[in-house]
Amino acid sequence: MVTNVPDSRRAAAIADDALRYARYALETKRPAEAERIAGEILKANAGHREAIKVLGYALIMLGRNGEAVALLEKAARGAHDPEVDTELGIALRQSGRIEDALVSFKRAVKRKPPFPLAFYEFGQSLVALRRFDEAIGVFRQGCDAAPTMADMAAKLGNCYYAVNDRANAKDCFRRALALWPGHYAAAEALAVVLMDGREYAEAAALFRAMVAADPGNAHARLGLASCELNLGDDEAAYASMRMASSRGRKYYGQALRVVVGARRGRFWLRPSAAARVVRGGA
Repeated sequence: MVTNVPDSRRAAAIADDALRYARYALETKRPAEAERIAGEILKANAGHREAIKVLGYALIMLGRNGEAVALLEKAARGAHDPEVDTELGIALRQSGRIEDALVSFKRAVKRKPPFPLAFYEFGQSLVALRRFDEAIGVFRQGCDAAPTMADMAAKLGNCYYAVNDRANAKDCFRRALALWPGHYAAAEALAVVLMDGREYAEAAALFRAMVAADPGNAHARLGLASCELNLGDDEAAYASMRMASSRGRKYYGQALRVVVGARRGRFWLRPSAAARVVRGGA
């Protein structure tokens, strides 16, 4: 019996190239294109596992979660593939079947080698249910499995903050920033935790860095203003508030709340006096 080995290898190479492009299409928010490519591969080889994964992601991104569940439940049977289990969990969750989703995520995080997205999505699902203690355990395992994943560390920090464990929250946010210095969410969260602990100088430095990166960031300017007030630099704080309030009416109201609610600074007998300062009056 003669087999055409070169042709089979060529076909496999073509499929691999197509799948690389399909995954790139997913990354660049073009799920319909990824669906088309994966579908063509599956017409030739219905059991092509990588194509099934790509198609599953594409269907989820297109909001066709019922189709994704049907595809992935079949693929998950006896596969022991953490990526398939994770995709299935996402599709189940987005179909409203949260308990079934948790079962799929639990299965995914037990697989070897570890699949970081499994821990991330499992933890996110537990957070949505406000099961923070369980989420902490999952995210900690995720950080062990993916020690360079800044988002995982930041999510763990959010969970610690939710249970009022500020020391561990700070450690996690600092870890996330060490991994990714431009991680805005981690920087903002760390600044908030520092303000809660009255560590205003370090929080102010973080807010200044945010403003330097994005001068139009009114939210960061208000955080900076609050720190400046509590550090005794009232004029700098008022300047920060004015710049923030110039970005829109909602920021003007927030600026008023900052200036009136600061732990130190001037005592305002009348709200109108505080309003004049925020507007730039005497």
